[in-house]
Amino acid sequence: MSDDGEMASVMGFSGFGKKARTFDLDAIFEQTRRTAIERSQRALGRFKTLCFLPAVSTGCIKQESSGDSSSGSDSDSDSELIGPPLPPQYTAQGDEDELVRQSHQPGGTAHSDDEDDEEDNPVKKIPDTHEITLQHGTKTVSALCLDPSGARLVTGGYDYDVRFWDFAGMDQALQAFRSLQPCECHQIKSLQYSITGDVILVVSGNAQAKVLDRDGFNVMECVKGDQYIVDMANTKGHTAMLNCGCWHPKTKEEFMTCSNDGTVRTWDVQSDKKHKSVFKPRSFQGKKVIPTCCAYSRDGKLVAAGCQDGTIQIWDRNLSVHTKFHCKQAHIPGSDTSCLSFSYDGVTLASRGGDDTLKMWDIRNFRKPVNVATGLTNYFTMTDCCFSPDDKLLVTGTSVKKEEGNGKLVFFDRASFQKVYEIEVTNASVVRCLWHPKLNQIMVGTGNGLAKVYYDPVKSHRGAKLCVVKSQRKERQAETLTQDYIITPHALPMFREARQRSTRKQLEKDRLDPKKSHKPEPPVSGPGRGGRVAAHGGTLSSFIVKNIALDKTDDSNPRAAILRHAKEASDNPYWVAPAYTHTQPEPVFAEESEEDEEAEKEPEWKKRKI
Repeated sequence: MSDDGEMASVMGFSGFGKKARTFDLDAIFEQTRRTAIERSQRALGRFKTLCFLPAVSTGCIKQESSGDSSSGSDSDSDSELIGPPLPPQYTAQGDEDELVRQSHQPGGTAHSDDEDDEEDNPVKKIPDTHEITLQHGTKTVSALCLDPSGARLVTGGYDYDVRFWDFAGMDQALQAFRSLQPCECHQIKSLQYSITGDVILVVSGNAQAKVLDRDGFNVMECVKGDQYIVDMANTKGHTAMLNCGCWHPKTKEEFMTCSNDGTVRTWDVQSDKKHKSVFKPRSFQGKKVIPTCCAYSRDGKLVAAGCQDGTIQIWDRNLSVHTKFHCKQAHIPGSDTSCLSFSYDGVTLASRGGDDTLKMWDIRNFRKPVNVATGLTNYFTMTDCCFSPDDKLLVTGTSVKKEEGNGKLVFFDRASFQKVYEIEVTNASVVRCLWHPKLNQIMVGTGNGLAKVYYDPVKSHRGAKLCVVKSQRKERQAETLTQDYIITPHALPMFREARQRSTRKQLEKDRLDPKKSHKPEPPVSGPGRGGRVAAHGGTLSSFIVKNIALDKTDDSNPRAAILRHAKEASDNPYWVAPAYTHTQPEPVFAEESEEDEEAEKEPEWKKRKI
């Protein structure tokens, strides 16, 4: 019996379908190798043709290329190429002069003029063709951060709120999916995602920084220090209001905060009982100064702080005693340095001052700034500055007073430090700005509660492009379910369903019923009723207030007022006298004598004389 017959008798079917094809792998590899060699030879021949084009004619090119191709494989023709076709400037049919001109371009490759201009001019890389506006609230958006992947935006403001925005989950309505107040009644100063994007650092106006997870739940809260200890290095935490905070760019558990207690402290997420290390900024006289902003270098080895006395101080992260770099007069003393930002190459430091300046420093020569830009108004202690993803531009915002112009986003060329571009954002100050390197989108926080996102449909990726293409969801209408009514005219009365009637008449009756319609009680007229007093409300307190100042003095004769019912009581005894009729003794009065009568008749003046 054959194999199929045995399978049919045992398993009930004759086979598994068509048999698999067999391949000779050695023959396939050999054929592939030969094809690759032949095509490489043809590509090399064309490359030589283009390189030596000025010395040969077009006819020579054709002959040489045909010779090279004929020496290869007879089955393939000259015109077969690997990949996309060659540009028209490389074809032999084009203008010979044009070929010569393009063959001498630097690098041996030809680019269009637009591509060259875009590479040379970084302004064309600014994604500002489109924008969306997120309504955070009505007060200043003082904090702004994006996670490393660019999926979620978090905004914080002077209204104590922290709002979470998910670009992939939003539609054109642009509504935040969560809003919370992590620090109660303290303004949000700074927000930042960790390098892994799983937790958020929240720095507010109190002395304790918080760490939240992606959904806004509390992960860690820094301990508060003892404010009665003189040396701030001996306390476990900050004792005054925080000013700024940021995550370490390499270590995911470490972050840094600076405070009005004159210290910069580093923390570990796993240990909330005490800080990790303390940096104490000092003036050249050794006095305490307050740091207003802080930042890590790109490699995380340096810690920088901008202070109220106008200095910028930089420490080695592992040596917290003495500064590694110290610039005395970086900005005007007394003006709060609002931001420090390191470039992506780690050599340049940008500082945004409260003295309306933007300065760029080379940390290898930290005595004088490399470039200075003036006239950039700054009213906020958290106005940002940041570098573009290609490190060629420096961006900051300007402040304006209410109804006195528009806040601008200003772009400076890093090499020349000339203002090359600006964007008028809104009629309020531009406080926060952030240029995300993966999305290539610019986020801006303003003084009137807006968070704007600038993007380009071609140059940008994901982010705001995900939510603008989604149509706005329709509001769900309240669905009214009506029960089906079956009409059975010949059914017995006990099985007959009640007839559906209009509810309009019943509603009219209920409207007349004061209890069902919850009719408010009308004002009391007259002396009052039901425990309510007229004219002054129905509460006991209103009655007391009404009667507390009444004049209740009685000018009538008190004796007459007491005896006004005496005659009626004696003539018609009803209450007291009948009760004592059986026990009351009869009154016996003494008879008057003649002498008493004469004495009564004597004049008054004689009585007095006697």
